[in-house]
Order: sequence, then structure tokens, then C-alpha cells
Amino acid sequence: MRSVTVKQAFYHSVPVMAGYLVLGTGFGILLRNAGYGAGWAFAMSLLIYAGSLQFVGVSLITGGATALTAVLTSLMVNARHLFYSISMIGKYKDAGRYKPYMIFALTDETYSILCDGKVPEGADEHLYRFLLSLFNHCYWVTGSVLGSLLGSMLPFSTVGIEFSMTALFIASFTEQWLSTKEHIPALAGLLCSLVCLLAFGPERFLIPDMLLITLVLTLLRGQLSGPGKEQP
Repeated sequence: MRSVTVKQAFYHSVPVMAGYLVLGTGFGILLRNAGYGAGWAFAMSLLIYAGSLQFVGVSLITGGATALTAVLTSLMVNARHLFYSISMIGKYKDAGRYKPYMIFALTDETYSILCDGKVPEGADEHLYRFLLSLFNHCYWVTGSVLGSLLGSMLPFSTVGIEFSMTALFIASFTEQWLSTKEHIPALAGLLCSLVCLLAFGPERFLIPDMLLITLVLTLLRGQLSGPGKEQP
């Protein structure tokens, strides 16, 4: 069972590997150009492990942000984790020793793979989720360090490189759209995001957007949970 679990976890992590190596490299290059070497890239990716926040973190470090600014920015950028992680409580409930790390390593991309609750046949469910999380984490750390090393040897303009994280979110959204028949949650999310963006502006819309999406999906829960449908 352990051998099957390892193979299946690696197999399902391959799409994330392709994205994380590229995005991690982008982060490493950006951090190197800001004056921080491979040690910093390794430490940030190992201990923070939050792609979009790490990209923002480069600006916080170089801009001399205060501790309060860093805390509030981190909360706003990563607030979405508070909402979608709720759906994983039941799946992680009996994970035992794997649970603390799995909670820490639940990124957007890992969540997109695990959210349907399906575990490959013959695999240990908790070990599978743990290994998939671990593989994805390793890809991100590897990409970050690689980018830092490349940035020291091949200096070039990094203008616009932070868009790579946005590109990954778009790719994840597209994959989920194509793999499901129920598009109401996705459309609700897009509409709520647009409304909050117009109402609060690009700097302050994230938390109101998450709250509004949660409210709308809660109100639509009955409609989305008809016969044969899994509750969100």
C-alpha cells in the first residue's frame, strides 16, 4: 500500500510541479534582484510557503515595511485560506501525525487536487494527502533556490514577473471549470469579485470578496446540493 500511495501522490503532483518550478524560479530571481540570496529564498519558501505572499513579501522587505504592515498585508493576501480550508476539516480530522504539516502545506494548488476528497484506489488516504502536500512543497522550495542561483548568473529585467502567480491561479480556475459540470460557484465567485473590486478598489477588495462569496454560496447551498450533488 505504501508503494502505491507514494506513486499515486507523485503522479497527481506532477501538474503542480510544472507550475511551481517555474513560479518558484520567478520568485527566486525576483528576490535575488532585490539583494537577497539563495539562503533567503530557501528559508522563505520552506517556512512561509505562500506563493503570492512571498512575491508581495519582496516588496515589503525592500520597502522597509513595518511589522504591523507586514501582518495586515499577510492577513489580506492569505485570507482566502481561512475560507476554503474549512471544507478540509473532515478530511484531515483523523490524519494523526500528518495533520499539522498538512494544515501548514495546504496551498491553493494542493487544495485544488484534494478538495474533491477522492483518493486513488489502494492508497492510504492520509499518507497520500501528506505526500502530495510534501511533494508540492519540495517543488516550490527547489524552484525558489534554482531561481535565486540563476538570477545571480543570468541577470535580466524582472518587470512583470510577479504576474506568473496570477497566471497559475487562472490555470487552476480553468482546470476546475473544465473538470466540473456545475459552474454556479465559479460564476458566483467571479461576480462577487467584480462587485467588490469596483466597490472597494484593488487594494482592499479581497476580504470583503471572500465574505461575500461565502455568504452567496451559503444561500445557494440548497440549490447546489440537489440529488447526486456533493455539498460545497
